[in-house]
Amino acid sequence: MTHPQTMDREAIEVRIPHSGKMCLLERLESWDAEAIHCTTSTHLQPDNPLRTAGGLMAPNAIEYAAQAMALHGGLLMAEGEPPSAGFIASVRNVRFAVTRLDDVPGALQVRATRLSGDARQVLYEFSVTDVNGAALADGRAVVVLNTPLPT
Repeated sequence: MTHPQTMDREAIEVRIPHSGKMCLLERLESWDAEAIHCTTSTHLQPDNPLRTAGGLMAPNAIEYAAQAMALHGGLLMAEGEPPSAGFIASVRNVRFAVTRLDDVPGALQVRATRLSGDARQVLYEFSVTDVNGAALADGRAVVVLNTPLPT
């Protein structure tokens, strides 16, 4: 069985460690062995779990990208293989073009490209843009894999 090329929020939610309102991605648009593209409008929801009294601040774009990376990792796994826990170990060269995400109209475009990695860690480059492709946030993230979750 092969993984679907696109999927909705419900299918995404079962493939990443976030559920309910904390699953921020709404649609997988495309993916391959190196990259993933997702879209979402959850940044506009007043009950977004990352929103503070000041709004949904731009650094939260890193969490949107991290969820795309988690989905990408899950899609790359062999059929029947249990999901691997992963944690962001570091982010580098992060740039924000806006202060807040909740002011951005339309769907966010969340992309991540796997640059290198092995069974222990993966380096991704990520970008979050608006529906017209204008940069909102970008950078690189190291994800550490196969870290046991506390029970």
